[in-house]
Amino acid sequence: MDESTPVIKEQRITKHIIDQFYNDFISSLDLDVAIAGGGPSGLVAGRDLALKGKKVALFERKLSIGGGMWGGGMTFPTIVVQEPSLPILEENGINVKDVGDGYYTADSIEATCKLAAKAIDAGVKIFNTISVEDVMFKNDRISGVVINWSAVEIAGLHVDPLSIGARAVIDATGHPSEVVNIVQKKIGKLSVPTGKIEGEKSMWAEEGERTVIENTGEVFPGLYVTGMAANAVLGGPRMGPIFGGMLLSGRKVAELVLKDLE
Repeated sequence: MDESTPVIKEQRITKHIIDQFYNDFISSLDLDVAIAGGGPSGLVAGRDLALKGKKVALFERKLSIGGGMWGGGMTFPTIVVQEPSLPILEENGINVKDVGDGYYTADSIEATCKLAAKAIDAGVKIFNTISVEDVMFKNDRISGVVINWSAVEIAGLHVDPLSIGARAVIDATGHPSEVVNIVQKKIGKLSVPTGKIEGEKSMWAEEGERTVIENTGEVFPGLYVTGMAANAVLGGPRMGPIFGGMLLSGRKVAELVLKDLE
């Protein structure tokens, strides 16, 4: 080793990691928007909100982000979209192939990585391996999220969580609609026609693509749903590895939240 090369000290490596995480975490204690779930709709929503100057953090329970998009169709790394969502893919630098009949394909790994990178570049702070286990509720409105390490939940350990304040919360947890389930269980009636979670229906791609956008919106004061969580809450069908609706749902929820925060 060259004499000018600094000596590597394990303790210094540890210190730099802890310092960086501490700074990122402390700066995220009070947010404009907290997003639960790092799938395509959550990433698109986060980027759009951050580009408008909002302070956004995204909490993903798994080690990797991407949700269903990461795995393509049955782990074949390809997704399908249709024309209305092409602008979102193009502005994120995702290569798209026109395969005819109104269908376009993209590499699922490229799409996921670029959506995440663009969200980070816009200012979204992504925290992985962190689960949203509860919400804060004040003055008849959701006022933040309660978080814990996913490993704590998996191990069944009794460890108290921490809290993050947010002016709005987006449930982008996909099929489980985890945050909305918490609110229904602990707080009560939702701001949806039936007042409760309808549950996701079986696959119907065309209807699922339409309703995932239609169902995107506020379901309780301060709490919004996007992506598959929207269809799970309002009773829409699943649509499989076609993702245009997911991307457009993320854009729609960002527009609704921005209007609410003005």
